[in-house]
Amino acid sequence: MKPNALKTASLGIQHVLAMYAGAVIVPLIVGAALGLSPAQLTYLVSIDILMCGIATVLQVWSNKFFGIGLPVVLGCTFTAVGPMIAIGGQYGISAIYGSILVSGLFVVLIAKYFGKLVKYFPPVVTGSVVTIIGITLIPVAMNNMAGGQGSPDFGSISNISLSLGTLLFIVALYRFFTGFIRSVSILIGILAGTAAAFFMGKVNFSAVGEASWLHLPSPFYFGLPSFELTPILTMILVAMVSLVESTGVYFALGDICNRKISEKDLIKGYRAEGLAIIFGGLFNSFPYTTYSQNVGLVQLSGVKGKQVIYVTGAFLVVLGFVPKIGAITTVIPSAVLGGAMVAMFGMVIAYGIKMLSEVNFASQDNLFIIACSVGMGLGVTTVPDLFNKLPQNIQILTDSGIVAGSLTAIFLNIIFNVIPYGKKASISAPVREHQA
Repeated sequence: MKPNALKTASLGIQHVLAMYAGAVIVPLIVGAALGLSPAQLTYLVSIDILMCGIATVLQVWSNKFFGIGLPVVLGCTFTAVGPMIAIGGQYGISAIYGSILVSGLFVVLIAKYFGKLVKYFPPVVTGSVVTIIGITLIPVAMNNMAGGQGSPDFGSISNISLSLGTLLFIVALYRFFTGFIRSVSILIGILAGTAAAFFMGKVNFSAVGEASWLHLPSPFYFGLPSFELTPILTMILVAMVSLVESTGVYFALGDICNRKISEKDLIKGYRAEGLAIIFGGLFNSFPYTTYSQNVGLVQLSGVKGKQVIYVTGAFLVVLGFVPKIGAITTVIPSAVLGGAMVAMFGMVIAYGIKMLSEVNFASQDNLFIIACSVGMGLGVTTVPDLFNKLPQNIQILTDSGIVAGSLTAIFLNIIFNVIPYGKKASISAPVREHQA
């Protein structure tokens, strides 16, 4: 099906709407958690949307070095939200962007070999990691539901009512609608919650009035990056999990487009994702990955050409150059965001569980891997001082619940599913690898 110009533009806008809520909510959550000013938050939203467009074009534009050439849309990965908040809180915002830069370079360098590393990231590992990340995000949602940590009206009836009302409205949209309305239910819920907050006197439009109509991206807007080992390890783990998820999206789109995905295609796709992450670090935005929600639109519309995605990328770039649009999203009250966060962060946990559903739970080995990794990740998150007495070089691996849980999952998967041992291994190792 070859769409005309008007239909191409319409489909491009539809792709923007399908990913916009997920793309915008990441800078809002991270910016609020880091205590950014309205002007800084406006920049963060605008540059994020701009970089989403550039990252998408990098992936669609297939050449000898990068770009898988499929109708795929890229946006900031939600998997990185918890790690970025944790890194920013402990090491400062400069460490976030240092770790993003290194993780992007890491992805570019290992792209050629990542296919050989996939066996170390089966669903029992990736599902555990995503579940841990989702669990660590819930306290952020709860604080925002109450109005934001440190706010004078923290826990007030008006904030709780507003956050629960937003959540219930999102639930209603998800229950009684299908298709496009359901796919953007989070965005509609946030808009409705903000409208209700306006009538309650909780919306301040001063940031919109102060924002300019046009700006240019500024490298290192938040200062020069700093490089700390723990944040770097954390973001590399996030990048590896994102690559595993992206691989599934590549094959899904290849099937939809009747195109066989070769090893060379995968390498170029990984490189494009790595370049997008590097750009995110340079311009102080975020790590980027393929958005699976846009795959459904390709299948529903039946339009599989790259022209629509080029238009999507162009729309995102244009939106990113207009801070007024970005500033509108910054007026959303914390309580409204909190209500939406419960649904979104809960979905991260649910998605982790969905990934784990591919695991053979009849295997005690797999159950043991999940139990120890999730237990370690949650334990370190809730008791952060647990390993304070250990040597500093050991604490690098233990002062983050996400790192501790992820490394536990990787290590135990190698022990139980990769390294053969004795007679039992010769019989069951291939089965185990398949089951994992």
